Amino acid sequence: MTDDERRSRIAHWLPAALLARRAYQVQPAAGMVKLDAMENPYPWPAALMDEWLACLGQVSVNRYPDAAAVALKLALREALHVPQNVSMVLGNGSDELIQLLAIAFAGRQRAVVAPQPSFVLYRMAAEALGMRYVGVPLGEDFALDGGAVLEAIERDAPALVFIAYPNNPTGNLFDAAQIRAIIRAAPGLVVLDEAYHAFAARSFLDEVADHPNLVVLRTLSKIGFAGLRLGVLLAHPDWSGEFEKLRLPYNINSLTQASAAFALRHMTAFDEQADRICTAREQLRAALEKLPGLRVYPSAANFLLVRTPPSLGNLHGALRERGVLVKDLHGASPTTEHCLRISVGTAAENAALVRALATLLDGA
Repeated sequence: MTDDERRSRIAHWLPAALLARRAYQVQPAAGMVKLDAMENPYPWPAALMDEWLACLGQVSVNRYPDAAAVALKLALREALHVPQNVSMVLGNGSDELIQLLAIAFAGRQRAVVAPQPSFVLYRMAAEALGMRYVGVPLGEDFALDGGAVLEAIERDAPALVFIAYPNNPTGNLFDAAQIRAIIRAAPGLVVLDEAYHAFAARSFLDEVADHPNLVVLRTLSKIGFAGLRLGVLLAHPDWSGEFEKLRLPYNINSLTQASAAFALRHMTAFDEQADRICTAREQLRAALEKLPGLRVYPSAANFLLVRTPPSLGNLHGALRERGVLVKDLHGASPTTEHCLRISVGTAAENAALVRALATLLDGA
């Protein structure tokens, strides 16, 4: 088969929307100060390592995982303080759960509404299933424009409304009263994505049972489990029972189940790390605000959104040349032009970032 024949077959069978998309990009990070992915920068406490490895040694990897992940769900319920009338669906990261929701609600005349800018996977998942994605621009200082979202709900009758709380990439917590008004108005499901809950200490989890159309997403990636890939959908059992029909069997592997269940029994250590990250976030924010020309937005997450002087051009590339990797948001949305999203790192990593930025700003 020639290259032209192969390309012709691909173009014939795959939908035009897929052919027009770009794959999700992850930046190479070997040897870099990695401040681009909102990871916990601290390793697991050394005191836990031997016990964890012993736990893994008891896993029978020649057998399939527990399909229902019973032990893991018990550990999650205790660690996350999940109400008894709320059930869980587990995913290979919350990304898989977002995709599962899009599959469940898919229909070519159906809409997905979300604030804009927000987590890019909401749009990607919706458009991959042929749904209409309706992005509602955030207001001044990235506040939620509740009125505009309600107008979109009335106009488009969305099957799904995604709201990140706190929001990614802006880091702010939206007004809770506006979110409740959106939940009441939405004809379909409202998904509150609480990926950064550990750093915000605000949640709608206790309200899931109060609303017939609310689910909450959590991920363990941000608190130190990123390599395990574990997401949690928290919903009324009537919803979760339907979503379980779409979850692929054995999607949570045995090593992840054992590792996460073990770590969740030691959540105090990871809560302490989250507190350290929050303290470091405010220290980093204060240091960045002292640099000329930067605007640093308030954050309730483990990252900061920073607007840089347009005259500096490709600041992201300049930082990369100095060994510091951050997320470039220029071009992603009109409201994030000349913006960088910077994860909170260790004290040494944060200091390296500030030194590199100071050098670049002094030379501008």
